[in-house]
Amino acid sequence: MVNMKLTIIGTGNMAEAILHGVSKYYQVEVVGRNQKRLDELEQKFKKNVTFSLLKENFDISHKNLILCVKPYALASVSELFTGQANSHLSVLAGVRLEDLKRYIPALHTVRTMPNLAAKYAKSMTTLCGDRTFKGEAIAICSCFGEALWLDSEKEIDIATAVAGSGPAFLALVAESLADGCVKEGLKRTDAQVLVQGLFKGFAPLIEENHPSLLKDAVMSPGGTTAAGYGALEEANVRNAMINAIEKAYKRAKDLGEK
Repeated sequence: MVNMKLTIIGTGNMAEAILHGVSKYYQVEVVGRNQKRLDELEQKFKKNVTFSLLKENFDISHKNLILCVKPYALASVSELFTGQANSHLSVLAGVRLEDLKRYIPALHTVRTMPNLAAKYAKSMTTLCGDRTFKGEAIAICSCFGEALWLDSEKEIDIATAVAGSGPAFLALVAESLADGCVKEGLKRTDAQVLVQGLFKGFAPLIEENHPSLLKDAVMSPGGTTAAGYGALEEANVRNAMINAIEKAYKRAKDLGEK
């Protein structure tokens, strides 16, 4: 276990997902404003984790914070803090480094964008910020998946559309594939198992192959894949995905400006 102690501020789904990973390697304290939720988490996590209610004058001096609250709650939560943290890793989508530093004093400030796959140590987390804390930040985020350091805030806003929002987009694809099977006569339970297996097998394939080459390897002339792929192109699915990334990126920018 690493000697550094981490303080997770927040008790939502993302905080819990991150806690699954970091609690295996670090001592962690979880601080939140909902006592019932703190009690629920305490029943799940006992080893290396402590829980306490966030109250006024919470001293963050020398702590290593992971801020897991909604972007709109940054101001109200920060008003409860006193002191200066050693480090601050924020998971707040779109919130700029300058605003994070203004609200929460810390020697090192880093923006991160994980996703809920952190619960299974499978998050694809992007980071940017204080390069003097780059190694430590990557080590922390690697506890719950892969970590990719980016050079600018614009890049992490773009990456948010995939690293952060991507699971929701893929969930839509998974649901649609299952619905298509049911429409043609497959039982719902079998369709779900089929799609789950598809996604599980796709992960190693995409790690080793460029998407276009993978598609070409599957699509034989005049075959079933070609017929289905043609339908996707007719429905402009490719353009819809590209537009989804654009809209998510713009929304991340809007959140930062607010």
